[in-house]
Amino acid sequence: MLLKNRVCIVTGASSGIGRGIALEFAREGAHIAIADIQETPLQGKYHEQDVTTTTVHEIENLGADGIFIKTDVSDENQIDEMIHQVIAHFGGLDILVNNAGIHIPGNSQEISIAEWDKVLSVNLRGVFISTKLAIPYLRKSKFGRIIQIASVHAFGGGAGPAYASAKAAIVNMVKDTALEVGKDRITVNAICPGYIETAIQDYLTPEQIESSLEKNPLQRLGLPKDIGRAAVFFASDDAEWITGTSLLVDGGASAKA
Repeated sequence: MLLKNRVCIVTGASSGIGRGIALEFAREGAHIAIADIQETPLQGKYHEQDVTTTTVHEIENLGADGIFIKTDVSDENQIDEMIHQVIAHFGGLDILVNNAGIHIPGNSQEISIAEWDKVLSVNLRGVFISTKLAIPYLRKSKFGRIIQIASVHAFGGGAGPAYASAKAAIVNMVKDTALEVGKDRITVNAICPGYIETAIQDYLTPEQIESSLEKNPLQRLGLPKDIGRAAVFFASDDAEWITGTSLLVDGGASAKA
């Protein structure tokens, strides 16, 4: 097991990509805290229609240890309380995965300023606060890892001004944080998913989903497990000399210029 007995926080892990990461961590023997605004998983119109069990339930079915902590990552006090609960329950922290995120469709004329602020408060501010508050505990670990979930939209437009801007900022934050904590032997990396089959894709039309499939060189859409395995790699000893990087996990969709 690549992550046996390592303590992990995965934000936004009740559903989608975060759930996929948490389950792959569980397969590798980790102890996992699920930090999300609700424990019940989302069900989508196109993907994840049949997901009903909680992530903690599935973690326990895999023989691992998991806890759910209700957390709104736009609230710094809730993040602080969540981290303290993790330390109290597991006795330390080895891996932080900032996955929680939201998307509000709309261009610069359609999205309101309040909606811009809401997206940035979760997708960027929440990532910074979680990282800031976790670092003192990660410094005490022999296996300190920070994994930020960005997006292919960090490198191009198309997902709206707030979402794309936040994800691009995360990519650069990874580099800055990697320089800051390198001396502590903490690695910091980002995963940039392409189209992943999750309930968050409900804002798309069936035609848009089919177009994404047709354009993908591997002729399939991504699964939460695909991001989960990339996260396992970054969290493991195999990646102990990799930091400050951003890994595209998109089935080759971004390979064409």
